[in-house]
Amino acid sequence: MAPTRNARLFFGEFPTDYPEPGKTTVYDESRTIDLETVALEGGVLVKTLVVGIDPYLVGRMQDLGIPGFAFSKGELISYYGVGLILRSENPAVQPGEHLYGFIPFQEYNVLPAIDNYKVLKNEEKLPWSVYVGICGMPGQTGWVGWKEHAAPKEGDVVFVSSGAGPVGSMVIQLAKQAGCKVITCASSDEKVRELTGTVGADVAFNYKTTSVFDVLEKEGPINIYWDNVGADALDAALQNAANGARFIECGMIAQLSGPAYTMKNLFMIVKKELKLFGFTINTLLPKYSEEFYREVPKKVASGEIRYLEDAKQGLKQAGDAIRDVWQGKNRGKSVVIVGEE
Repeated sequence: MAPTRNARLFFGEFPTDYPEPGKTTVYDESRTIDLETVALEGGVLVKTLVVGIDPYLVGRMQDLGIPGFAFSKGELISYYGVGLILRSENPAVQPGEHLYGFIPFQEYNVLPAIDNYKVLKNEEKLPWSVYVGICGMPGQTGWVGWKEHAAPKEGDVVFVSSGAGPVGSMVIQLAKQAGCKVITCASSDEKVRELTGTVGADVAFNYKTTSVFDVLEKEGPINIYWDNVGADALDAALQNAANGARFIECGMIAQLSGPAYTMKNLFMIVKKELKLFGFTINTLLPKYSEEFYREVPKKVASGEIRYLEDAKQGLKQAGDAIRDVWQGKNRGKSVVIVGEE
């Protein structure tokens, strides 16, 4: 077989403002691969079908002073994706099966070890892109964090910041299923309409044109705050929390992509006897993984859990997708369709 193009996306340089395709992220299609003869070294050859784009990549494209966290110049961008196994020297998996896990942004990859990857069954025949969104790490984050820390009661008022992504939309739907009133926000009027329509929030607003504090003062006090943002949204939630409210600290994207913010209402933690829970998905997922894969894909297939997706076609578009996520322009979970079956 003649060599096949093996396009890739690698990191170029730290951005001065927003990431610029061609400089921050560089698309390169000069390399090739021989799919029949490339050495596997006991691993597998995988064709990349889809990769996800999340705020996590925002952090890795900045010099945050965390050793080993930022991408190095020339390093392949990598994140959660789904790949089709073309060849295998690992007896645990066979050609034709699909792997989910961290995949380099390259059309074809040799993965020497797959201990940290999951073989997806997809009995519901969902689009593979769903498995990097609502049925993947983002959806898992919402599921496990809510199950572990929310302790919802019917009638509770829940505020979910940045609700249009797969984490926020999962939490909104779990809160509604628990009989809660849900307040959420997004970065555009279009997203706001989707949050009240498709996702089912009771109150949604554009945080760029409407004060978070004013909405919470009117619609609260809140009993549960799911925090994806930090900064002023967290400050407003502290001020408008009910006594004994639970704060689930999932993300602090404003700390990564915005100017420094000085908190004003931290004493409310003491005054209102608030409970704050910080968590990471890797710590909690083992406890809930079996339940998640047993329940969530079926609920997505039946429409009981809905999702928003912003898909771009071709690895060449991944740099644009990363920029759009950084600027908040994506509508739902950002995915890049790299290849077909």
